[in-house]
Amino acid sequence: MRHPLLPLSSQTRAGHLQPGTQNRLVSHECAAGIALLLLGFLALEPRAAEIIESRRIWNAAPHNAFTDLARWKDRWWCVFREGQGHVSPDGAVQLLSSPDGQTWTSAHRFTSARADLRDPKLNVTPSGELMVIAAGAVHGPAGSNKPAAHENFTWFSTDGRSWSPPHPVGETNVWLWRVTWGRHQALSIGYDTLREGFIRLYRTLDGKKFDLLDPALLTEQYPNEHGMVFLKDQMAVCLLRRDGKPGQGLLGVARPPYRDWKWKEVGAKIGGPALIQLPDERLIGVVRLYDNKVRTSVCQLDRDTGKLTELLALPSGGDTSYPGLVWHENLLWISYYSSHEGKTSIYLAKVKI
Repeated sequence: MRHPLLPLSSQTRAGHLQPGTQNRLVSHECAAGIALLLLGFLALEPRAAEIIESRRIWNAAPHNAFTDLARWKDRWWCVFREGQGHVSPDGAVQLLSSPDGQTWTSAHRFTSARADLRDPKLNVTPSGELMVIAAGAVHGPAGSNKPAAHENFTWFSTDGRSWSPPHPVGETNVWLWRVTWGRHQALSIGYDTLREGFIRLYRTLDGKKFDLLDPALLTEQYPNEHGMVFLKDQMAVCLLRRDGKPGQGLLGVARPPYRDWKWKEVGAKIGGPALIQLPDERLIGVVRLYDNKVRTSVCQLDRDTGKLTELLALPSGGDTSYPGLVWHENLLWISYYSSHEGKTSIYLAKVKI
């Protein structure tokens, strides 16, 4: 059979290679291997990003903030908190839906008579339901100076408009920041809300019952908010905020059963982290950056070194960040909030990256 890399003159009619052809074949194979390695290296190198569009999609409440974004049942879903202020007792969770990312309407509004609902996140469960997780800062006695107790709740829906009652999950005063689904399970990191300075790792199979995997995953420099992804081999990658001194963010990796994490500093202080892996395997984080002007920025992360490289600052400033990320039709769709135009509002950006 004719070898696809060689001209017919390099092969005999009997199918045997002529003298010297084997060396040329090895050279072809080496060149092809080197080319593939170079392509892989270039694919993971930081590249420029470009804003295709950024627009405000909601500002009905006095303060609109803390977003997440999902693509489910051929529609867009954006969830966030509405309230009188950044911290206020009237916090409610607003869920918007859109067929095209342009026109948005309220699909559901979650409220609690006993708590300020905060920082909702969206998930699509393995069973195909849409899931919301949020924390509730429970109202204390009038005039009390004690920190509010924090509880965690999940809700489930098959259509995005009719929702289950809230399911209390996790532990009181350990804030389950987000839930990330892998192949057969989901992981969540909860952080201490009483300033004791620890994070805990949990596992869930259904979003209703959370089992403790590690009661003290990290305990230094007040670790808290995180973003997480699972790679194809089910390695978990976590982008973690810290608020101690110096308080650099961390990038952590762990393989199943997720009990042995390796952490590296990213080289910057970050807030409100979200993390996604693109089809070309680049790790992209969207975070609040604090150096110079406070802003929400699109960044690339090096899994081996932990280094964070800023690619693009979104139109943002002041009270800002807490993005949701979806890769759709070769663009990174980003929900986030910002006060750069005065009122704290919800924005949606499309980024070519």
